[in-house]
Amino acid sequence: MKLIYKNIEKDGCGSIGLVPEESEDMWHAYNLIAEGDAVTASTVRKVQTESSTGSSTSNRVRTTLTIRVESIDFDTQACVLRLKGRNIEENQYVKMGAYHTLDLEQNRKFILQKVLWDSVALDRVEAACDPTATADVAAVVMQEGLAHVCLITPSMTLVRSKIDVTIPRKRKGFVQQHEKGLNKFYDAVMQGILRHIDFNIVKCVILASPGFVKDQFFDYMMQQAIKTDNKLLIENKGKFLLVKASSGFKHSLKEVLQEPSVMAKISDTKAASEVKLLESFYTMLQLEPAKAFYGKKHVEKANEALALETLMISDKLFRCQDISKRKEYVALVDSARENGCDVRIFSSMHVSGEQLDQLTGIAAILRFPMPELEDSDLEGDSDVESD
Repeated sequence: MKLIYKNIEKDGCGSIGLVPEESEDMWHAYNLIAEGDAVTASTVRKVQTESSTGSSTSNRVRTTLTIRVESIDFDTQACVLRLKGRNIEENQYVKMGAYHTLDLEQNRKFILQKVLWDSVALDRVEAACDPTATADVAAVVMQEGLAHVCLITPSMTLVRSKIDVTIPRKRKGFVQQHEKGLNKFYDAVMQGILRHIDFNIVKCVILASPGFVKDQFFDYMMQQAIKTDNKLLIENKGKFLLVKASSGFKHSLKEVLQEPSVMAKISDTKAASEVKLLESFYTMLQLEPAKAFYGKKHVEKANEALALETLMISDKLFRCQDISKRKEYVALVDSARENGCDVRIFSSMHVSGEQLDQLTGIAAILRFPMPELEDSDLEGDSDVESD
């Protein structure tokens, strides 16, 4: 994300101009824009003009509009952000108060105005504009006939390509058909890797599958690379890491990312540290339950006692439509940070974030045990909002 300008008053009110430069930035924009904010962006509007003879023609004109956001829709596959709201500034083509939908696109500037830029929103801007935050890990989870090519960015797991090829079963006297189908599948996966993985950025490509599918595919790909003199694959051979997975579906990424060999290879990425942290939480929950809690009320009580060591919170909670609720979560994050707690905001687009969302979206590891919290009946506060 490119920061054009930042103009925020002492009371927290103000505007920031941004240009989303890649699909990841659209996710950051989705987390930044809330209902009630004002967004200015370039858009296309259909305008009808009537000539002196009475005939009317309609033209599409590009204009800049400012709307008060009423609804936000994020298409994760196309990485397009649609904002619907009423026009709040004079415009020659659109009446004041008229509804319009703005499509925020990559490489097109938008200005976001908020009544209050809280610490979570400002942190998000900082993270989005950090040039080091890139998708440096890729993964291909596969089984015979099915593969998902994914990019694991600091904020989300993007499925870039799904490959589904029917492979004839291996029957006596018909082995050729099976092998032909298998080669067709391997070739499609190889093309998916070449099309969607930028080896200049990606440090590691995880190949994961049950059985020997990954090994056979890797051998096939390297043979093809030598045969066709594909220098890109030959030079990056060392970036591939072969690990076991239970299936070729996206959800099996969770177990793949927990593999020690994978952890060692991608230890410097945010995705890996989130998985590791959640693992520590589950271990603590089993071994020392008085030092691991989830749910807003329990975590707030622990924070009041200055007991929080690590706070894990899902970004989904900051997108809740209830502004007072968002303020409560922001206040908790600010207070925990002031008390020296390590605060981690998990992305709900990562497998680790999805897991945290199942635990109400908020969990904490404590500095010291608080058995009294176990006895108190504070639970039942599942606060994760549905998008």
